Amino acid sequence: MSTDSKPDDSKQPSILETDVGVDSEKLSGKLDAIVSSVALDAHYDPQVVARVLRKIDWRMLPLLGFIYSISLIDRTNLGVARISGMGKDLNLNVGERFSIASMVYFPPYILLEIPGNIVLRWLGARSWITICVVGWGAAQTGMAFVPSWGLLCLTRVLLGAFEAGFFPAMAFIITTWYKRHEVQKRLAIFYLTAISLTGFSSILAYALQLIGDRGSLRGWRWIFLLEGLMTIVLGLLTWFFIPDFPDKNTFLSKEETKLVLDRIEADRRDSLPDPITLRKVLKHLCDPFLWSCGLMFMSSTMPAYTIAFFTSILLSGMGFGTRDSLLLGAPPYVAAAISCYFFAWISDRTNQRAIWIFLQSLITITGLMVTGYGKLNGVRYFGLFLINMGASGCIPGILAYNANNIVSHSKRSVSTALVVAFGGVGGIFSTLVFRQKDYPDYIPGIWATMACQFFMILLLAINTFVFQRRNKLAAQGKRVNEETPGFYYTL
Repeated sequence: MSTDSKPDDSKQPSILETDVGVDSEKLSGKLDAIVSSVALDAHYDPQVVARVLRKIDWRMLPLLGFIYSISLIDRTNLGVARISGMGKDLNLNVGERFSIASMVYFPPYILLEIPGNIVLRWLGARSWITICVVGWGAAQTGMAFVPSWGLLCLTRVLLGAFEAGFFPAMAFIITTWYKRHEVQKRLAIFYLTAISLTGFSSILAYALQLIGDRGSLRGWRWIFLLEGLMTIVLGLLTWFFIPDFPDKNTFLSKEETKLVLDRIEADRRDSLPDPITLRKVLKHLCDPFLWSCGLMFMSSTMPAYTIAFFTSILLSGMGFGTRDSLLLGAPPYVAAAISCYFFAWISDRTNQRAIWIFLQSLITITGLMVTGYGKLNGVRYFGLFLINMGASGCIPGILAYNANNIVSHSKRSVSTALVVAFGGVGGIFSTLVFRQKDYPDYIPGIWATMACQFFMILLLAINTFVFQRRNKLAAQGKRVNEETPGFYYTL
């Protein structure tokens, strides 16, 4: 990876595109800001920069991706446990019990996102992440011993409370290490690692339930017990290996740390954290862009949760047996991982975000229509591939879109937590609109999910219009974006 000879994707529109008619004094000020940015970044040997970035990548992304995959598996394995015997043993087929048990995870998950990111800076990444992972591992283990669906709901609430602090913390930490046009590939690698492993969770669950009734435990209980114990062990390992923020890291040399901080300072001028105060939190929450990103993230996570919770159930409704319903759940995630990285690569390469999110939304809508109205099982199954490919790529895309268009650690902390919290709202919608009475086709749920995709496209259009106007005014010297001279929004 080499350094850039011009500023990153946030510089839109370019000088040639926007400075016609701008007086020489304003143009000179813009050029000075760009030259200053390039000077800070360009004095490093590109090979040294590439080596340091690889070191950061290998230390951070595989570990965080693996932990997040465990998080996704632990929150979404109700579906595979249900068709493996839990539904019958706990009477989850009565009314909307399964949807309720799936849904109660999300209120604590939503409410604790922002407090979690505030605690993150106070306790440090290592302590906070260890607490989160061990805590949700214990809750997952407890699910193996619940005698009723009511206690199952209680363990789901605890699972949501402990998982609340993890994803926003990881997204926050990753975005503090890289320049803006480098972020989405890293978020995609982190996320595709997770969804690739998650895709095989149904195969793992199938293998675990084959243990059968041993040690007074039913096969589905072994799914929760062994996955929970694995999570606890992984949580203990994070204490030794989890990365921290750039200014607090211990695995880079002083020279390497300075290189990282210099590049961030040149890119967006927030290499060092600013104090988080209540006044700042409230100020950041008044920015409409943060809420629009949250609503877009909600719209993208709704089909993603639909796939996670209901794929095995949808396949069962198509007539596949338990074994086939579990095993066929894996291939769509492989396709999603490939698609996710491709769109992240092209997004970083073109320095564009909105257009690629838009295209993936169209893929999701197409998949929903195919799965909802296809006549042949093979056609409906292909629709699951499209849904997963579109939704999975939008998730890191929106996180990068949000991260690229804000400045300061305090705003990054608040915005990341808010956006991920809305992802929990998407999970609630998914569990409520896919109702038991609509089994096996779930047409109302299909249409509700499509409505969210159209809503996301509308928000993208509004943001693009606003950012283009603000960038034009900034290029003319009539506006300073994000209170940072020389900052241009990423479209």
